Amino acid sequence: MKNKFYLTAVIACALMCANCSEENKKETTKTENVHETETEIVMTTTPDIHPKGEPKASETSRGTLKLLAAASSKNMDYSVNKKFVKDIDKVLKDVSGLRSTGKTVLGGRRGRAASGFNDGSTDGSAGISDGLGSLLGGSAVAASAPKTHAKRSFTSEKSTPRLLLSKSASLKKSVPAASHDVYLVSDSDESESWDDDESASRKEKKKYRHSNDQKSGLLTAGEWNDLEHWSFWTELLNDNNYYDKLDYWKFFPKKLVAVKVVDGNNVDVPNVPVILLNGKKVEFVTKTDNAGNAYCWINLFDNNNQYSRPKDFWLIVDGVEINGNLKITGKNDRKLNMNTVVDKTAKIPKAMADIAFIVDATGSMSDEINFLKSDLSYIIERARFESNIELRTAALFYRDKGDIYLTRHDDFTDDVSQTQEYVSKQKANGGGDYPEAVHSALEASLRNLSWDESARARVAFLILDAPAHYEDEVIKSLQESISLYAKRGIKLIPVAASGVDKHTEFMLRFFDLATGGTYVFLTDDSGIGNSHIKASVGNYKVERLADLMIRLIKKNVE
Repeated sequence: MKNKFYLTAVIACALMCANCSEENKKETTKTENVHETETEIVMTTTPDIHPKGEPKASETSRGTLKLLAAASSKNMDYSVNKKFVKDIDKVLKDVSGLRSTGKTVLGGRRGRAASGFNDGSTDGSAGISDGLGSLLGGSAVAASAPKTHAKRSFTSEKSTPRLLLSKSASLKKSVPAASHDVYLVSDSDESESWDDDESASRKEKKKYRHSNDQKSGLLTAGEWNDLEHWSFWTELLNDNNYYDKLDYWKFFPKKLVAVKVVDGNNVDVPNVPVILLNGKKVEFVTKTDNAGNAYCWINLFDNNNQYSRPKDFWLIVDGVEINGNLKITGKNDRKLNMNTVVDKTAKIPKAMADIAFIVDATGSMSDEINFLKSDLSYIIERARFESNIELRTAALFYRDKGDIYLTRHDDFTDDVSQTQEYVSKQKANGGGDYPEAVHSALEASLRNLSWDESARARVAFLILDAPAHYEDEVIKSLQESISLYAKRGIKLIPVAASGVDKHTEFMLRFFDLATGGTYVFLTDDSGIGNSHIKASVGNYKVERLADLMIRLIKKNVE
């Protein structure tokens, strides 16, 4: 009995020990799984530690989420791969510095990002996470996507395509007898392909905040060129929310004949007079810009929807009649249809350009004008320093009837310091009602500033926060001034400050379309001044106003 009792006790102890061992094993397994999870976090986000032949982090979203989970762990050991951590820090800094707006995304894709982080595929709208996902272990193709599509994502110096000729071979094939000095390249397709961005509301972003002691380079802005997004523009005009703006201002930029002038060596020729005729009627008069482009509008001030046959229109380029069916760009076209004209006898203009700054100096501009004055001084200095041609600058400030002055100006000069000094002395005051004397400013800029008609380019920046007075005589004056701007080859580039409403926005866009300019608008990102309305545009990049204007000067004069 005694032996049996001892045997039973031994068996019972053995069973208890087995149970304890099993529980300890489960607990140990749980702990090991935790450590495996933490280890996997590092491994799945480090491309170079996968065994040869295995895919490198095929599930990018998993790897990214695990990286974030690991980052929140107090026990996470980043010493495993210090280079990887430095690379991530660099990417995050680059992303935070993009200051992208609306649906503009890293990697060149548009649309809403799915919840969480997206993988590195190309099927949709991955957003900034797509670029991170590619770096954190996507395929080689996905990893290179941001670099490949960067030019499509943001409005940079190279994002605005120039209306270039087709290859020389195709041009030579299509030209008539060489005995003609000026002729139309009728069968060449010089239409430029632009991606049409859909409307996008800008997302809330971190504001630029600086001390008010620093007054230059703080204002932020965006740019949108309707000529380069023609389909977007025509669709916008068909929108019930905006169609009335045409009749309101009596500007109807809906149809045009786009012309490019090149010399015998296929080089763009600036400052060439171009006249569009409809039968015996002069339809539009302008000059080619520094890229050789001229935009001749049909029924710009008349809402005549009657069908116009291409054969009814003809050109006079550099004093020579151009025969042949012209390609007209209208509401059904997704891009501009270019008519290329070869001018073998074109004169090369002087290597200089005129830049004028027309500024609203009424009281409503007081919240931004001090910063603006500092920006203008910087812009004038940098543009002169960075341009490869000689620049002359001028400044004109305006207010409204009943104020101390209506307009005052400092004429063109090649002495940058003179314009800078004049700008620095200006103050914002007066105004009263919302509209201001915009028409008087445009008239004075044509009458009092000595524009060089033989220069390579002429550009005027119109900086304001209020519309022109809504009166028949004022609207007629605006039409006449804009016609003269186009005729003299002066590009008008509006800069919309806080206070601009939708009627004013479209007035300004009508101005820049008619003269071949572009639309610039201040944004809330600087935190300076009052709130700015959201422009009715597609994807755009937020830039420092000073840098943006310098970029536009160089683009339009060089």
